[in-house]
Amino acid sequence: MSTDTPTTLFRSQRRRAVVASTVGTSIEWYDFFLYGTAAALVFPHVFFPGQSPYIGVLASFGTQFVGFAARPIGAAIFGHYGDRIGRKATLVTTLMIMGVCTALIGVLPAEATIGIAAPILLTVLRLLQGIAVGGEWGGSVLLAMEWGSDKRRGFMASWPQLGVPIGLLLSTAMVQLMSATTGPEFLTWGWRVPFLVSLVLVAIGLYVRLQVLESPAFTRVKETRSVVRVPVVEAFRHQWREILTSAFVRMSEQAPFYLFVTFVLTYGTQQLQLSRAGLLTDTLIAAAIGFISVPLFGYLSDLIGRRMMYGIGIVCTGVFAFPYFGLLNTRVAGLVLLAIVVSLIFHDMQYGPQGALIAESFGANIRYSGAGIGYQLASVVAGGPAPLIAAAILQNTGSSTGIALYIVGCCVVSFVALLFMPRTTAASPPPGEADRPAHAPGGSALA
Repeated sequence: MSTDTPTTLFRSQRRRAVVASTVGTSIEWYDFFLYGTAAALVFPHVFFPGQSPYIGVLASFGTQFVGFAARPIGAAIFGHYGDRIGRKATLVTTLMIMGVCTALIGVLPAEATIGIAAPILLTVLRLLQGIAVGGEWGGSVLLAMEWGSDKRRGFMASWPQLGVPIGLLLSTAMVQLMSATTGPEFLTWGWRVPFLVSLVLVAIGLYVRLQVLESPAFTRVKETRSVVRVPVVEAFRHQWREILTSAFVRMSEQAPFYLFVTFVLTYGTQQLQLSRAGLLTDTLIAAAIGFISVPLFGYLSDLIGRRMMYGIGIVCTGVFAFPYFGLLNTRVAGLVLLAIVVSLIFHDMQYGPQGALIAESFGANIRYSGAGIGYQLASVVAGGPAPLIAAAILQNTGSSTGIALYIVGCCVVSFVALLFMPRTTAASPPPGEADRPAHAPGGSALA
């Protein structure tokens, strides 16, 4: 006779949901960051040859921006289906799209082979990548958070956020491995291998995701017939303020992050003449620390409050803007490492609690759409433009001072948005909120 109880089964599914969300987002972000690293180190030579270094980098980061611009579109498309048919099926679709597009980039002929068709196809594939990752975040965070309890939402929602340091670590490690292995052939064919590896990772991710059940919150939405016809429209109609503040509160996390992990490769190798291998190693170390810092700050947000934890991260990032470039500009290996590590720790102070901060502001029947769109709009106003803005500032001033001021400005915008973000408490749930998963299926209370 089975000794499994509803509570035991619930806890088992909770663990599966966390693993499935974390593994899936790790693969998605591996693909997304891999493109960012290649945009800084490879694509200017392969897809935009014959240009000046500045124009080549600008064109390469321009294709990267296309992916950011597509992310809100992906959030709207997959948010619609995630709020209507469920989190699980939608996440399987986003993972497959991302993996196929990444592998196709790995076999895409260079500009020297097919001419202008090469950068055009690269841009199209990046567009599809952006749509896929735009639909990924909301579902992954919700799948983990909605299987958790109210008191641990920050901690539970922080696990899918681990996909960022894991994806960054894996993609950077693969690029560094192939760079060291292939040497001069890296720009010829070595860079393609990490893109092709994505197919293996996607197969693993799909296997894990197919083992998890739908979240209790969405199941309750269906049981109570609370599914809305057009979730995206309902989200904008009733919670437009939450969407806008969710977007702008990410300015201090999103824009600096892509300067810290992508633009730094261009700035370090071209402006400071630092070694590519050294910068990649420093990024690996910083990403590894994120394995601890992301869930830690998510956990702390359950103790001291999401807003407090996030606000501390905003202030730390703003204060560190000038010291960050000061440490890089010394060209001293230890200080460069310190700059990169500390910058990502301050990022994690915001990224750990961010999933719950944004997602719990929306009702369960429009949460995938509302939280996803709010989160991904920051990609257009912050993440995507950041490397382009930084490159333009550096080209026109030859100094990092303007870039540091840009980071401070982003932090000011985020702090104001945090102050204006509507507050949601257990006593006052957001509009359209279905019953939260305080009970296991079948009515058994959770321990």
